Amino acid sequence: MIRDQDPHMPQANYFAAVGRLLLAIMFILSGFGKIAAPEATQGFIASVGLPLPMLSYLLAIVVEIGGGILLVVGYQTRTVSLVIAAFTFATAIFFHNNFSDQNQMIHFLKNIAIIGGLFQVAAFGAGSLSIDARRLRTA
Repeated sequence: MIRDQDPHMPQANYFAAVGRLLLAIMFILSGFGKIAAPEATQGFIASVGLPLPMLSYLLAIVVEIGGGILLVVGYQTRTVSLVIAAFTFATAIFFHNNFSDQNQMIHFLKNIAIIGGLFQVAAFGAGSLSIDARRLRTA
């Protein structure tokens, strides 16, 4: 069946947009949480032994808020989703690596599931309700 004739495509486009939004909300809210508690966030970063807590803090805010907003609007979606996936993997490895603690194991697996969703976005793109699609239509 030709893609444009698929009766499920309009629904799929909404699913893609809502999926991007649902993935992004968590990152955006987390980024604003970091802005609200800079000392605590930098202290937590330092407590796991990461160097340059201030730089890591700023990077986290840029990735979470900036990447989250770009994911919502669907701009450079494939690249942004891979950057956020790498960030999410790093947070899983550095912050949720105590597998003897069931709560930390759940957080680790949650991050892995989020990475799976971000890989789906990277593989299939933003969908037609996005800046990426609009740019392709006008090109």
